[in-house]
Amino acid sequence: MEYYGTLGKACDDKKILREMFGYGMTGVRLNLAHQSLNEASLEIGRVFKAAEDEGIKPDLLIDLQGPELRVGEIKKSMQLSEGKKVHLGSGKGDIPVPQTVMDLLFPGREILIDDGRIKLHTEKVSEKDLDDGPHIVSAVCEVVRGGTLASRKNIMIPDQDANMPTLTKQDKNQLRLVKQYGVTGVMQSFVRGAGDIQLLKEELHKNDADDVRIFAKIESRSGYEHIGEIAAGCDMVVIARGDLGSSFPLWELPRIQKEIAQVCNNLGKPFMVVTQLLHSMEKHAIPTRAEVSDIYNAVLDGASALMLTGETAIGQYPVRSMRFLTKTAKTACMTNDPHIKELLDLP
Repeated sequence: MEYYGTLGKACDDKKILREMFGYGMTGVRLNLAHQSLNEASLEIGRVFKAAEDEGIKPDLLIDLQGPELRVGEIKKSMQLSEGKKVHLGSGKGDIPVPQTVMDLLFPGREILIDDGRIKLHTEKVSEKDLDDGPHIVSAVCEVVRGGTLASRKNIMIPDQDANMPTLTKQDKNQLRLVKQYGVTGVMQSFVRGAGDIQLLKEELHKNDADDVRIFAKIESRSGYEHIGEIAAGCDMVVIARGDLGSSFPLWELPRIQKEIAQVCNNLGKPFMVVTQLLHSMEKHAIPTRAEVSDIYNAVLDGASALMLTGETAIGQYPVRSMRFLTKTAKTACMTNDPHIKELLDLP
């Protein structure tokens, strides 16, 4: 099993990282939507030093931005209350969103932000003729589900794949640095089909990085529908339940996860499960019973890797979170042992 934490202020300390490696962490993820490799050079250095002290050669995964839509820069976090009217666009007082999002809007369209924690309902849109034709330049939306909105939170338009390039200019710039920083794996966001993986392989080849593993994140309906060809082309499939859970009704997510796992098992392709594995531990020292059951069942379903995100990046208990993750998973691995199964009379 592989166990990953996500870099952030909560674990940006050599002692904390050493303890996490001591409890079984095998590598870390750097989310390039928030920080570049150069900007994170000191943190990356601490990771490798902490791992060396524990006698571990760690994995370093970078999570590319890819064709993902995000809120722009907001000077101060905004509290969006249910029923409140908000404006999207690029003008003063607007919530900044990419033009790609604006062009997808029409009255009645739903918008999900921050893995669906915030939900908006579009009431009115305004068009304007720009250099390349008419575009939606502003929209009035009602807050259906409120929350705290901060910069760079992801945006999802249900049932709509954004027409975005597989690799952004920023992604390509970061891929040029993978050898320099010891990157061992690239997490490719919003993989839509085999073509996306091929483009990443070509970019890695240009940078003499053919040995870097490709982790294909399934985060959209398109990714789910093309899981067979995606699994065949990558090194590991990532069941990324944040945006995936916004692409489908949330009650369907367990079924989607099981189906992707089965496809991977049939093809002999390793897969990772990520997002909210121990979400409550961002604020609490003990996880919920549902969370440890979720981890246990993911391993029984055949997961080869598990990853913590906010739990280690911004949570209050990064070390305890890693301890609960690895101990729960190892308990499941014991149950998967043929001798234990026979003892317990399991199928």
